[in-house]
Amino acid sequence: MEHHIFGVGEVNQLVKLLLDGEPMLRGIYVRGELSNYKIYPSGHHYFTLKDPEGALRCVMFRGQASKLRFRPENGMRAVASGRVSVFPRDGAYQLYCDALTPEGAGDLAVAFEQLKARLYAEGLFDPSHKKPLPSYPETIAVVTSSAGAAVHDMIRILNRRYPLAKVVLLPVRVQGAEAPPEIAGAIRYADRWKIGDVIITGRGGGSMEDLWAFNDERVARAIYDCETPVISAVGHEPDVTIADFVADVRASTPSNAAEIAVPDRMELRRWLRDTEERVAQSQAARLESLRQRLEKLASNRVMTDQMAFVQDRRMELDHVQRRLGDVSGILTARRRERFSALAAALDAMSPLKVLGRGYAMAQNADGTVLRSYKDVSPGDHVSVKLGEGGISCTVNEAYKKERKR
Repeated sequence: MEHHIFGVGEVNQLVKLLLDGEPMLRGIYVRGELSNYKIYPSGHHYFTLKDPEGALRCVMFRGQASKLRFRPENGMRAVASGRVSVFPRDGAYQLYCDALTPEGAGDLAVAFEQLKARLYAEGLFDPSHKKPLPSYPETIAVVTSSAGAAVHDMIRILNRRYPLAKVVLLPVRVQGAEAPPEIAGAIRYADRWKIGDVIITGRGGGSMEDLWAFNDERVARAIYDCETPVISAVGHEPDVTIADFVADVRASTPSNAAEIAVPDRMELRRWLRDTEERVAQSQAARLESLRQRLEKLASNRVMTDQMAFVQDRRMELDHVQRRLGDVSGILTARRRERFSALAAALDAMSPLKVLGRGYAMAQNADGTVLRSYKDVSPGDHVSVKLGEGGISCTVNEAYKKERKR
């Protein structure tokens, strides 16, 4: 019996037909750990699902991958759904994924945490970037849906608390795929053209799916780039979105945002009344202090007796003059005593005193005092000064030692 010989491609096509015809493999769910996850320029995602018993190659084409709300990462446990088939060219079977969900947590929760961690690392939540709200805004720009109850609550509270402020509504969709670009565009428009002194963006409560537009990266970056202070007012108190982290101020509800944005006119009136009373009391106290000072000055001696000041200064001048005279006399006496002591010491050291005791001083012709026999020679003329008068002599002999007579 002759056997039919198949080509490789035919075998692959046959296996593909068998797998495609198996109902269990057309809508299968597979749990495993993501590995070798790669995104190609074409937009297709290629990865492997593995567990301790084996590994399964997977592919998710661009159309399905564009619907992912989180960023798949290696090591993440996930559940993939799709169909198992064969790629005839290489004969390898793989899972063609229609959807991919993180195991344990929903894809929205994972996407939220991933975006939150990435924006935090970039510094979009840095408190140093937060801008203070204006104390008395003239215009409030509200970026929200015009059909929701939240906008009516905000307008009502803003008008009640601070009717001086003008409210400008920039209507946008706050839910669905079109919402994020509309919200981001309205925020950038309001900031660029300075529509308001402060911007409020948000919506009423809902599920995480309903609030997802405010977890969009485009909205977060629009708020971060905004020079105008932004208040985020999304959902109810427990609801937290990425917009809340990036905004300059987070309000628990849209109504709370309206209360934060403007002061309360009743409180302003009370503050003005209190300030008026404090100013009046302060001025009254100041006037009383000035009156008492004026009375004190009016009763001062210099005001009742104009010459008293001159007389007091004249007495002080006489007193200072006497003190200067006393000091001058003391200094003169001390210097006189010092002069006498120095004169007596100088006189005691005078050569004339020595001469008066019987000594004589010999000088040569040019007046130099003779100190040694070597200073003269026989025949030189010298003069000798005595205690009284002097004599002129001629040297007969110069000797070192005194000769015996």
